[in-house]
Amino acid sequence: MNSVSHSQRSPRAPATRSLSKIAAFAAFLVLFAQACQGVHARPQDLITGVHGMADIISRSMPPDFSQFVPSLQPILETIDLAVFGTVLGVVLAFPLAMLAASNMSPARPLYYFARGAISISRSVPDLVWALLFVTAVGLGPFPGALALGVHSVGMLGRLFSEVIEDMDMGPVEALTLTGASRLQVFTHAVVPGVLPTLLGISLYRFDENLRSSLVLGFVGAGGIGFVLLTAMNLFQYQTVSYLLIVTFVLVAAAERGSAFLRSRVQ
Repeated sequence: MNSVSHSQRSPRAPATRSLSKIAAFAAFLVLFAQACQGVHARPQDLITGVHGMADIISRSMPPDFSQFVPSLQPILETIDLAVFGTVLGVVLAFPLAMLAASNMSPARPLYYFARGAISISRSVPDLVWALLFVTAVGLGPFPGALALGVHSVGMLGRLFSEVIEDMDMGPVEALTLTGASRLQVFTHAVVPGVLPTLLGISLYRFDENLRSSLVLGFVGAGGIGFVLLTAMNLFQYQTVSYLLIVTFVLVAAAERGSAFLRSRVQ
């Protein structure tokens, strides 16, 4: 009886899965159609406006490489923004991640506090943080560095806490049974177990912060972004094309460098 019932039901399973896939695909099409309507997508405007883009590109050639020496300071400033923001983010994110990890947090109130702080830091875009810090400390690279650091706390804190929660608890339990203090357990079991992964995540975040620092310059946070915005406002398109080349080289070098270092520490 059971075998007959099973044989009667089994042909329906593939049909049910097919209907589910069709329904999911239809839902995706409806969602995409709504998105196209929401953004007022007009592909034909790209065709009619291509001559305008071609005109800007033609006026951007050749790039003004005479700006190399004047751009050295903004380039260094951009790198400094990423370094400061990443280091600040790591320093603040690690203790929060320890409190936000369910297997390491000493108390539930501290756990919820750390989770809330990480969520708030991550949910506010770095551009908004930069605007807030610009109003507090004025224009310049410092508000941009603070914005990168605070936003990095949210991203790094979440990833760090997940790494800590997934770590091997064997060494921690072994040291605890021997009567080791919480500090000894932390330095001899927790840190060695998660350090390579945390370093890899931090290097990846540096890569992200370098790209973000370029955008933060648009709100007066210094670096190449500020120089690029100034050149665009003055219609100095040859300078703009040169700065875009510098930006590409800088980002590509950071990507390759961070990827190499991550492969060495992991």
